Amino acid sequence: MAAAAAFPAYAAGVSDDIVKIGILNDQSGVYADFGGKWSYEAAKMAVEDFGGTVLDKKIEVITADHQNKPDVAANIARQWYDEDKVDAIMELTTSSVALAVQGISKEKKKIDIVTGAATTALTGDQCSPYGFHWAYDTHALAVGTGGALVENGGDTWYFLTADYAFGYSLEEQTSKFVTDNGGKVLGSVRHPLSSTDFSSFLLQAQASGAKVIGLADAGLDTANAIKQASEFGIVQGGQRLAALLFTLSEVHGLGAEAAQGLSLTEGFYWDRNDESRKFGERFHDRTGRMPNMIQAGTYSAVLQYLKAVKEVGTDETEAVSKALHEMPVNDVFAHNGKVGANGRMIYDMYLMEVKKPSEMKGDWDYYNVLATVPGDKAFIKPSESGCALAQ
Repeated sequence: MAAAAAFPAYAAGVSDDIVKIGILNDQSGVYADFGGKWSYEAAKMAVEDFGGTVLDKKIEVITADHQNKPDVAANIARQWYDEDKVDAIMELTTSSVALAVQGISKEKKKIDIVTGAATTALTGDQCSPYGFHWAYDTHALAVGTGGALVENGGDTWYFLTADYAFGYSLEEQTSKFVTDNGGKVLGSVRHPLSSTDFSSFLLQAQASGAKVIGLADAGLDTANAIKQASEFGIVQGGQRLAALLFTLSEVHGLGAEAAQGLSLTEGFYWDRNDESRKFGERFHDRTGRMPNMIQAGTYSAVLQYLKAVKEVGTDETEAVSKALHEMPVNDVFAHNGKVGANGRMIYDMYLMEVKKPSEMKGDWDYYNVLATVPGDKAFIKPSESGCALAQ
């Protein structure tokens, strides 16, 4: 094996006679549908599609709920690494959680692949030689949704922003693309995670007169804001809602009637081509739902990790990390994806618009694909990321 020969200093084979992958995410809170147990199912699909073993050793996937709490996630990660002999942790919804676990993974010299969190700090000033960011980030969302809407006349914005690192980053980066394209940001208001009453925030946004109300949050927070915006007649009054992080799962939960016309960016859509449709139907047979970019991205991350282990003939972290940086990503999620020196996987994203109910041909036929956002435009170049590994 040519690749294995490139790593002569590393012991061949699998440590502890098993390759163990942990899917750590929110399974009971605001992001439970965003990734949740469905990402765990996607990870198991990847293992099954790979054949169930690698280097003649069993592959096991375990999972846990981090409850969106960095301290809970950190305790689980340490136990998984120190006691349960987990080789890699993936998914990691919520930016604060992902940053905490990536820090531990760096300390322990273990692989982490983030599909569920958005902050660019993961491949920026808090990057790790063993850390990878797979599905999307705040920069890609800002380019995909913010830039496109300004070009289409949405040149004044007001933000409803989740009051933690993810929300700040998403608002900041989208604001930059709005102003760089000649638009103006008229203001913003911050709301706590897991808010149930958005009325005061929405009234401030409505009163601003902004053409676009940018929802710099995710999951149930975004869904609740959209529902209440409908009750206030905000869209009917001529303002537009831009969901800066919203996926197929949340659109389905909200329903096409409330979500119609919504603009958003995803890196995967099950109905985009024959390959994605086949994958989506298999996922639906297991779960009763179609996958979003987090779940499909988790499938891809697990599959690519296993390909890397096979390629180098060992699950040793340094060797696998080197292979992950060098190997192209070609699967149902990404075609000709490439991983930068900072761990950012670069691939094409898609600007979507939610269809009107009358346009839908089935229960999950939600999106019109408006535009492809090339990966080299969507993601920050490794040399510009602030990550020391890229310099």
